[in-house]
Amino acid sequence: MATRTANGERKNHVPEYPLGYTEAEHDRLIRQATLIAPSTERFFREAGIGPGQRVLDLGSGVGDVSIIVARLVGPSGEVVGIDRDASSIRRAETRIAAAGFRNVRFIQADLSEITDDDPFDACVGRLILMFLPDPLSVLRSLITLVRSGGILAFQEPSFAPMLALVDRLPTWSRVPFTAREILLRSGGNPEMGFDLYRLLLELRLPAPRMHMDVLLGSDGNLRAIMLDAFFSMLPQAQQHNISLGELGDLNTLAERVDSERAAAKTVMPFLPLVNVWTRNVRSV
Repeated sequence: MATRTANGERKNHVPEYPLGYTEAEHDRLIRQATLIAPSTERFFREAGIGPGQRVLDLGSGVGDVSIIVARLVGPSGEVVGIDRDASSIRRAETRIAAAGFRNVRFIQADLSEITDDDPFDACVGRLILMFLPDPLSVLRSLITLVRSGGILAFQEPSFAPMLALVDRLPTWSRVPFTAREILLRSGGNPEMGFDLYRLLLELRLPAPRMHMDVLLGSDGNLRAIMLDAFFSMLPQAQQHNISLGELGDLNTLAERVDSERAAAKTVMPFLPLVNVWTRNVRSV
């Protein structure tokens, strides 16, 4: 029942993850996960994730999605998290052990290379397909691991509504506009949430059910999580020669953004999450 890579080796052509794997970024991911956990858990329940299931967590990172799924499937279920970064897996394993879960394990592997001796009841992922250079090929290989009738459930982003909503905040709006450009030049897809509809149809799967969650807030925590994500992307901005001049002094950016939002008497949106799920039932 061992999960393994197809050829026992890791591929070297996968683009660098634009947010990096620093300890600071791991900490930010945990803060972000706390913010959006209610949305993810509601979505997984809606998609049918439940007791006794065996679930593959795609791009498991520091383990937050695996923790949600572990609670949903219970002691009789199993969660297998897959990530290519060893430091992320070490952090995830430490957190899982501290939380007392015995139904979760992690495998270091590239997502396109996974095979398994037993089928999964579901494959889930959050903010992971957006970073893959060829998500269609990855999904094509993954559906062979999910039993017939099993669940495919993903939360992926759409920058478009966020960019529209922040138009009234000119200083802050430069942050997601620049982040989107960094993501595009790094080979990512800022509209993966909507593009999943087309990809799943190309795999001859049933048209997915979809809805969007947009968290709105005025507290500094929401702004800090998004701004820290942007700061994690700055090495990629330098690599791709993306100008940051319009942002002004980065050391005062948070203060200027907070003042702008307060003066406008408005809220700012977190990155909209498109919830997409379907069943692994192939059409002829």
